[in-house]
Amino acid sequence: MRKRHSGILLHISSLPSRFGIGDLGPEAYHFIDFLHQSQMHCWQILPINPTDGTYYHSPYSSPSAFAGNILFISPELLCKDGYIKEESLFSKIKLPKTKVNYEKVVMYKEQIFQEAYETFQSNPVMAKGWKVFLENQAFWLDDYALFTVMKEEFGGKVWTAWSDDLKYRKTEAITKFSAIFKDKLDKVKFLQYIFFKQWQALKDYAHQKEVEFIGDIPIYVTFDSVDVWMQPQNYKLDEGLNPYVVAGVPPDYFSETGQRWGNPVYHWETLKASGYSWWIERFKVNFELFDVVRIDHFRGMVNYWEIPAEEETALNGYWVDVPTEDFFNTVKNHFRSYFPDEELPVIAEDLGIITDEVRNTMIQQGFPGMKILLFAFGDDEHNPYLPHNYTENCVVYTGTHDNNTVCGWFQDDISEKEKQNLFQYLQREVSSKDIHWVFIELALKSSARLAIIPLQDILGLDGKARMNTPATTKGNWQWRFSSKALNDKLAKKLRALIQTFQRNERFMN
Repeated sequence: MRKRHSGILLHISSLPSRFGIGDLGPEAYHFIDFLHQSQMHCWQILPINPTDGTYYHSPYSSPSAFAGNILFISPELLCKDGYIKEESLFSKIKLPKTKVNYEKVVMYKEQIFQEAYETFQSNPVMAKGWKVFLENQAFWLDDYALFTVMKEEFGGKVWTAWSDDLKYRKTEAITKFSAIFKDKLDKVKFLQYIFFKQWQALKDYAHQKEVEFIGDIPIYVTFDSVDVWMQPQNYKLDEGLNPYVVAGVPPDYFSETGQRWGNPVYHWETLKASGYSWWIERFKVNFELFDVVRIDHFRGMVNYWEIPAEEETALNGYWVDVPTEDFFNTVKNHFRSYFPDEELPVIAEDLGIITDEVRNTMIQQGFPGMKILLFAFGDDEHNPYLPHNYTENCVVYTGTHDNNTVCGWFQDDISEKEKQNLFQYLQREVSSKDIHWVFIELALKSSARLAIIPLQDILGLDGKARMNTPATTKGNWQWRFSSKALNDKLAKKLRALIQTFQRNERFMN
């Protein structure tokens, strides 16, 4: 974070493609070309772990903190590499172009995944790199395959509803299951192999084009996940392996009863005794996938709101401290050879009510926080989101995946007071058709080292293009853009702004 640079926030699922969902194929490469052409050197991406219809395909609720989302596997690259036939690219299932229909995408991709796996099985030449992948990823891959196939065999039931011998991971039962379902387990591993192979190729291309990836780590894992099933001792669970306390946030001006998220909370004493091995493995995988990682709900790395599981709201929770200094010192020591300057490439999501303890931790660790321009124009004259209040070591966003777009906010959400404050700050009035460029300029010319703009704001889209509305379940994580939206004219306009505000420096030396 020593240089001025900029980038775009865009999830993989939002890329164009004719297969119902964005993927790691040609359009991802074209997007990198657009970033390069615009002299924007960062691509920020939401979590790329598997998603599940049970959680409405939210990337923040996954059955694994380590596995990749196989829905992002590119059919075109599978065809190019000889895994599927060209005619398999033409689906009989009608796949929408403008929004993701996850149910139809799963149906189509399962067909081509089966074809690809059968081709792989019959062609030993294709196994180059396969054994190395299995060995390098064995610490999570074997259990992920087991969890995935067991979920299928138990009709999708939560793992605590499985037979006791598998629920409690009895060695004899695991061995027997592995022998019976070897083919299905190998298929799960094969698809992970393809995902990581396609991802690494895309990352290599991005680096050639001077583009770095910023990834996202949700602080908590989902209870119905391989992570909890595999290492239940890392979480506060009772003898029946159910959470006796869960995560959330206390009441605030957004909610009188707080938010009861329901995720299991970490048993930090157990994690500490293990040298934080699970977290170190998690960081290792993410540092290999991304150049920088954002830790979602960073507040929870310092202290977190713990709620008795029987409580229906977050009202009767309480704060619990985390061994923060020992944790980050341990992580830094482990990755010292990776990052000789002793700074971990981490962005802290510090939105909401943040204490001095959290701020001091971020300063001590050198982690930049986040500034959101959509939050800047309330009544507080000392508002930390106003550009003149920024420190250099921060990341400014026009908005995030949880916000309305700038145009949608200006059209539908802005209060009259906020509008007056905005116009006074700008010393002029602006129209709805120009507001997104005004916010982009505010972000780019600020003192923040890094400026990230959601693609929806660059395209000047309204609230229909919103990615997620918190506390709702329908219509989220579906937005996609058209391949025609990115063109030379738009790249030229962005490049001119970036050069004007001197934001064309790269992350890497």
